[in-house]
Amino acid sequence: MNRPASRSPKAAVEAAVEAARWAPSVHNTQPWTFAVTGEEISLRADTERKLRVSDAEGRELLISCGAALFTMRTAIRRAGYEPVVRVMPDPDRPALLAVVKPGAAVEPDEGVSLLAAEIERRRTHRAGFTGLPVPERLVEALVKGAQAEGGRLTPVAAPDAVAVLAALTRAAQAVQAQDRRFSLEVIRWARPPGSKRADGVPAGAYPREPAPTEPHFAQRDYSWRHGWGSGNGDPGATSTGVVAVLTTPGDTPEDWLAAGQSLQRVLLHASAYGVSAAFHTQVLEMSHLREFLREELCSGEYPQMIMRLGITFDDKDAVRRPVEDLLG
Repeated sequence: MNRPASRSPKAAVEAAVEAARWAPSVHNTQPWTFAVTGEEISLRADTERKLRVSDAEGRELLISCGAALFTMRTAIRRAGYEPVVRVMPDPDRPALLAVVKPGAAVEPDEGVSLLAAEIERRRTHRAGFTGLPVPERLVEALVKGAQAEGGRLTPVAAPDAVAVLAALTRAAQAVQAQDRRFSLEVIRWARPPGSKRADGVPAGAYPREPAPTEPHFAQRDYSWRHGWGSGNGDPGATSTGVVAVLTTPGDTPEDWLAAGQSLQRVLLHASAYGVSAAFHTQVLEMSHLREFLREELCSGEYPQMIMRLGITFDDKDAVRRPVEDLLG
């Protein structure tokens, strides 16, 4: 028998929008807006925040919005309601990605509470990890969680495959670093020290010169020609961590939204056990390298995210736009 919800539907909607702003997004662009009509939330893509050089198709934008969608679903469940979701509800309005509202009252289970507690705590890491191992049982649980959302999370165990992914990441980063358009787009979302902006990547969120891991996964050059960053990081944090690839069977906008929901479920679950993620999407932003990866390492599925999972004690602050800036 369902118990009464802990909040009213209106309060659940407000909590969902507040939670959604904490979702991860590429370069912390926060490329979403929300419209609330009664007890219904419309999630829209903010195409003004799309990366027009590295994400011309909007794939990373929709993955980011998918993460926000999962966050809303989790907040609504935590408030005591089953979320009712319609994805891509209007073909004539492609920017309208989903409509969400509280449905039947449900008792939030322990798993929902676990994920919800991490919404504001989760942080992206941008360097190496400590040598502490990620428990195998946790990795198995993350794989199952991604699958439940329509994605496939594959931990890459073979050293040769890890070396290939690292080499592809370094190659893609090197090519992008030589392309002024890519560099300027990245630096647009890099916040200078002391900046009051509520989006982008803060200068304190990455080391100027991270200690290299073995094999080395290249980091974004957010300090391009500026020397920004937070010192040299922890020189002892040189572990690559667990390398994993998130894939989907298709490569449509619906698949990208599913990838984002899978990603956020993985990240929140990992965060609950002290595990952070570092992202490496450079190779996925170059179509020929992404296709090579799909054919050679992903069994024909479409790679949507390359990540490293590990343990770090390097806490960072997070910046997010206020809710009033997201409502439109």
